[in-house]
Amino acid sequence: MVVLDATVVNVALPSAQRALHFSADNHQWVITAYALSFGSLLLVGGKLGDLWGRKWTLIGGLAGFAIASAIGGLAQSFGMLVGARALQGAFGALLAPSALGLLTVTFQGSPDRAKAFGVFSAIAAGGASVGLLLGGALTQAISWRWSLYVNLAIAIPAGLAALRLLVNEPHEVRPRIDLPGVALASGGLFALVYGFSNAETTSWSNPVTVLALAASAALLSAFILLERRVEHPLLPLHIVWDRARGGAYATIALAGSAVFAVFLFLTYFMQQTLLFSPLKTGLAFLPMTVMIVLTATTVQTRILHRTGAKPLVVAGMGLGVVAMLMFSRLTVDAAYASNVVPWLVLTGMAMGLVFAPAFSTATLGVHSSDAGIASAMVNTSQQVGGSIGTALLSTIFASAAASFASAHGDAANVAAQATIHGYTTAFDWAAGLFAVGLLLALLILPTDGAARARVATAEPSAELALSADTA
Repeated sequence: MVVLDATVVNVALPSAQRALHFSADNHQWVITAYALSFGSLLLVGGKLGDLWGRKWTLIGGLAGFAIASAIGGLAQSFGMLVGARALQGAFGALLAPSALGLLTVTFQGSPDRAKAFGVFSAIAAGGASVGLLLGGALTQAISWRWSLYVNLAIAIPAGLAALRLLVNEPHEVRPRIDLPGVALASGGLFALVYGFSNAETTSWSNPVTVLALAASAALLSAFILLERRVEHPLLPLHIVWDRARGGAYATIALAGSAVFAVFLFLTYFMQQTLLFSPLKTGLAFLPMTVMIVLTATTVQTRILHRTGAKPLVVAGMGLGVVAMLMFSRLTVDAAYASNVVPWLVLTGMAMGLVFAPAFSTATLGVHSSDAGIASAMVNTSQQVGGSIGTALLSTIFASAAASFASAHGDAANVAAQATIHGYTTAFDWAAGLFAVGLLLALLILPTDGAARARVATAEPSAELALSADTA
């Protein structure tokens, strides 16, 4: 539900804009409001789950997300819709770390851990493309409001099941929350996401963009210095200093920022160049979604324990480079079957190879009392990566399209050609992001990945011993 909502509203935005009479310049805030509250509160949400127990933070997150979705569906004004999306993001920040934290603790030392994380990875990586399909189907068949109401059909049954099936396990001691750390981390992440979002809608040289990114750097630096000194830190730094987990967070962020080009620019390409309807556009992403599910579950259950994470992530990043370079060859006359489908399939394989081992490795070896905050770092990496990808690639697209139009002002069909040139340039840069991810995976991820993967199915005490050794 959390990943779904990052994209399900995108296809519905034009209909919502007409219904609520807000300008095209403001529609980005419907997306940004969710990203800002979600990204800035994730670490807090993860810590609350560690302290008070993940059953109740999961149920509270589900209930709040459902209420916020209902408010958004009933919105009668632009402000009401944006407020509901911000509220969704806040409860999503409570919900997402609780879900992954519960998975980590429940399957700690279990032979079914690989299978559980395979399912989770497939849902987390494929949810965005399912969101495009569902948003298009609901908007076209019923109303844009159902792209928000649909969350109630997920949240209510999940909440009832959680009440019956889950056992709450709060922290034994329940230390005080690191309030200065909360303020610095939330403020720094808010400024970071806002800075990149503002760069997308204005420019990188805009004073607000520069100020937000500078404030983010200062606040997050102060946060790291503080966490090294306090007795009960919001984010114990050994979680991210560990090579395996730190490398996993880095690869999740880079792959997330790079693959955003597929969702953003291919959606526009299909609707504006290929003239697909919103529903047909969503269906067109199905080959990638199917391949993500197949690859992620296969990798997690049959391959990871033999090879470890490093070779799989490296292979996934390499396939991502190839897929983006092939997308960069799109033309105005490109056909969906021959010029899009093969590289969607390749992208799905790449995402499955990267995200399945990365999600599993990112929470491997952490103590159960830190599972929520380690899980929150997974979501934070995804969110920050997506924000960077949005801003960077959108800016590159706009600049490349404008330069092409200026240089070919008298050419026939120049607008369409300029748009395609913008897409292909952005895909070239996305290939570069995948290449950086490949390099980081080679340099950071440990070569003892196979041993780590085997530990995932061993006794919990072995996991903790390995974590202590590497920290």
